[in-house]
Amino acid sequence: MNLAVVRDAYQRFLEAIVLALMVLLTLLVIAGAAFRYAGTALSWYDETASIGLVWLTYYGSALAALRGAHIGVPGLVNAMPPRLRLAAVMIAETVVILFFALLAIYGIKVLIVLQGEHMITLPKVPTQLTQSVIPIGAVLFILAELLRLPDVLRAARGAGFVDAETIEARAHGAPDQSAGAPR
Repeated sequence: MNLAVVRDAYQRFLEAIVLALMVLLTLLVIAGAAFRYAGTALSWYDETASIGLVWLTYYGSALAALRGAHIGVPGLVNAMPPRLRLAAVMIAETVVILFFALLAIYGIKVLIVLQGEHMITLPKVPTQLTQSVIPIGAVLFILAELLRLPDVLRAARGAGFVDAETIEARAHGAPDQSAGAPR
């Protein structure tokens, strides 16, 4: 199977999860505000909203990793000679993947410690479920990095990197802010 096909399917998968989480979190916030305004605040609102935001952050970061949209310094990396650029990229990718592998391992250890614990405001919901996003998100991030790695290595060996924010801005019709362009 073609890696591009797998990557596109993975991106659609992550986008669906992120979209669902955004919709659910939006509805939760609206409901929480409405009930609070009506004088009958939901006792479980604050806890579930914060958990929803954490889930959105973890899944969204995996999607951002797949798109190469995390904070980076492409100008600095591009200023390096190609051999040094490739070494710097390999070191950076290794560090990122190792960090998230450790996060996944320790996230699982946290889940073991939390066995038998439940949410305070929703006692039927196990804390292991709410915190499962840590190892799951870490694995999703690693997978995103690995799926993007061939493109990253190609860019490091070739002409260099483009700034993901610049590409996104141009896709949405922002004017070109490069040298010589009207400001």
